[in-house]
Amino acid sequence: MSGRIRLALCAWAATLMAACALLPLVDPDTWILQAALLLGVQTGVGMAARRVPLARSLTVLAQLLVTLVLLTLVFAREHAFAWLIPGPDALLHVADLLRQGADDIARYAIPAPLASEGIRLMLVGGVLVIGLLVDVLAVTFRSAAPAGLPLLALYSVAAGLSGGDTDWLWFLIAGAGYLMLLLAEGRERLSQWGRVFGGTPRAPGGALGPVRTGRRIGVVTLGIALLVPLALPALDGGLLDGTGAGVGSGSGSGGTISAVNPLVSLRDSLNVDEDRQVLSLQTNTNDISDLYLRIVSLDDFDGTTWKPSKRSITAVPDDRFPTPVGLGPDVRRAEIQTTISAADWYAQSWLPMPYPPSDVDIRGSWRYEPVGMTLVGDHGQNTRGVTYDVKSLDVQPTADQLASAPQPPTALKREFTELPDSLPAVVARTAREITDGAADPYDQAVKLQDYFAVTGGFEYDTQVRVGSGSQAIARFLRDKQGFCVHFSFAMAAMARSLGIPARVAVGFAPGSPQADGSVSVGLRDAHAWPELYFEGVGWTRFEPTPNRGSMPSYTLADTPGSAVPDPARPSQSASTAPSAAPSADESCTAEQKRLQGCASESPQAAPAAGGDGPKWYVALAWILGGLALVALPLAPMLWRLRTRAARLGSSGRSAADAALRTLAVWQELTDTAWDFGIAPDESQTPRGAAARIVRLGRLDPAAAAAVHRVADAVEQVLYAPRPRPAPGLAEEVRRATAGLRSAAARPTRLRAQFAPRSTVRVVWAVSAWWSRLRERALAARPALRRPSGQRG
Repeated sequence: MSGRIRLALCAWAATLMAACALLPLVDPDTWILQAALLLGVQTGVGMAARRVPLARSLTVLAQLLVTLVLLTLVFAREHAFAWLIPGPDALLHVADLLRQGADDIARYAIPAPLASEGIRLMLVGGVLVIGLLVDVLAVTFRSAAPAGLPLLALYSVAAGLSGGDTDWLWFLIAGAGYLMLLLAEGRERLSQWGRVFGGTPRAPGGALGPVRTGRRIGVVTLGIALLVPLALPALDGGLLDGTGAGVGSGSGSGGTISAVNPLVSLRDSLNVDEDRQVLSLQTNTNDISDLYLRIVSLDDFDGTTWKPSKRSITAVPDDRFPTPVGLGPDVRRAEIQTTISAADWYAQSWLPMPYPPSDVDIRGSWRYEPVGMTLVGDHGQNTRGVTYDVKSLDVQPTADQLASAPQPPTALKREFTELPDSLPAVVARTAREITDGAADPYDQAVKLQDYFAVTGGFEYDTQVRVGSGSQAIARFLRDKQGFCVHFSFAMAAMARSLGIPARVAVGFAPGSPQADGSVSVGLRDAHAWPELYFEGVGWTRFEPTPNRGSMPSYTLADTPGSAVPDPARPSQSASTAPSAAPSADESCTAEQKRLQGCASESPQAAPAAGGDGPKWYVALAWILGGLALVALPLAPMLWRLRTRAARLGSSGRSAADAALRTLAVWQELTDTAWDFGIAPDESQTPRGAAARIVRLGRLDPAAAAAVHRVADAVEQVLYAPRPRPAPGLAEEVRRATAGLRSAAARPTRLRAQFAPRSTVRVVWAVSAWWSRLRERALAARPALRRPSGQRG
């Protein structure tokens, strides 16, 4: 097996090994067999094209065309010509599949079903594109090191989505594949030198010694990459952080919790296309309209998204939790007790609890974040199948208490009213217009809530994209369509613009009562709502989302015939448990339920950060564009490396081949001198040209002798009846090149390496080709115009 074939097979294997990181994303994982087969055909075409041999550009083009034909055959054969040739219909079908795949990714939890053709196209097509890039870089251009970039992109996308406990295994597999590719390239380069001295007796050719050493270095490097994160527990969210929650390690009261957005892990748990029960509650309160289950608060707004700040975490208090910040003794409150059981499939790093909690009884490894009064799992701890008891306060402020609230502490107000400069001015301007004439911050907050929920003409629509750019809130205010994320984000930002401390809470709205006295919380109860701070009451819930949850009683006017929803009515949600009475859902008929055609809020209730960001194919286009921008400046260097390797390659078998090779070696020598600033002079003989190179290049005696020996061989070819053989000319050119490099200044050496002057021959060749093409066209024009009877 030749070195080039071995390198191609290693590129194929390295791509598949990196693609293994995608296996946890889809169930079943049989798609990788199809990807391996198609990738093997793509690799085989490249091997055949290089065997011909074809030019590098033609080799890449052949692989690209075969890849397109393969994808057409597998995914769009019914829309193609002869099942193979893609036409407009096939391209439209592929585009539809990609859109379907993007929608399915947003709808399904991990692992997604492989029955989705769109997801399968994304997986298989993505692996083929990455495989083509790896083959082109590592095999066609013999640069295995840059081939690690597409492999890293493939692994990073997969690892970022999976977030499982086996990330270290996929990293090990992908790293081993890249290491194997590097070793294969190194072995091929070493084999070109023949026998390498210094080889051990166990490596007869000598070349295996360095390969074995490189293999050992690679194994040690991979081991360090896996073990160092374990030895550094202070690092947050590293490779081995299986939960992706970003919880700091450590014991006692130390550690921090990072600002990783919890909506990402929440999305993974909720993005399914059916309304399943998430939590089951047993509580001693008779009114569940205020029984919101809060997971975490998002208090850091950077203009792009809301996320939790990085805060210190401590051990869970053994006794009762401290009194919530800002809650005064004169505010009415009652303590309720709730037993919560999480479903076996619901794995959430943050613990859903009523707010504010006063005591939690739970087993496992949990930590406490005092500012948000939340619990977060440590070292992979999550809510899967856990049952826990929570005591919480039902705070019941009056409108007068909220209206007469004093100014909040300066530090708290400064932190929770901070807004980025990128926030569109229309947000603050609209907030001032809505609250014009308000008597106090509480009155402003109620006007904001009523604007979104009642008077502003907003529509509740779960099909609207979340949006994460700086213009997302402005678009929502203009279009007036969205769901809980839009309403809560917009109201919190507006409140901050008015100087009212605000944050966004993420969790579940009140669920549905069941016949056995429990409360079922389903996927469609996933919710987000704003919390505003009032001194003397603390963080206070508001409900701007129409037809969701319940408006707090302290925000409702006592006017008959009000259009405000009944605060005692919890949000409707389907349940897997039997209900005491049949539930009515105006937006979904029984026939739609039977056909599973009802809209679900779950895909958007827990959106990923960057919902307005580019699709995967746009990101891939950016990656390809970035690689092209990197490769374009290096094109002259790559062309010179290719021509140098061709001119100094293996010797010909016949005398004519030897003569042509001698002339090619001489051209390589003159081009190298040209790269170092010694322009060729076609009027001189080889001997005169050699003397000129030696003089202008200030060559040392050894390099000068090498130049003259090459010139003598050229004169033998040009003038001698029977030229004498001249072996070792390639080594002479390399010796002369080393002499030119050592005598040149650093800027000259850099230009000779990265911007060689001799690459202008490419322009000359293109110009000559174009001239010949025009001459042929002009010569053929009279023949085409001649009458048919005059054609001989």
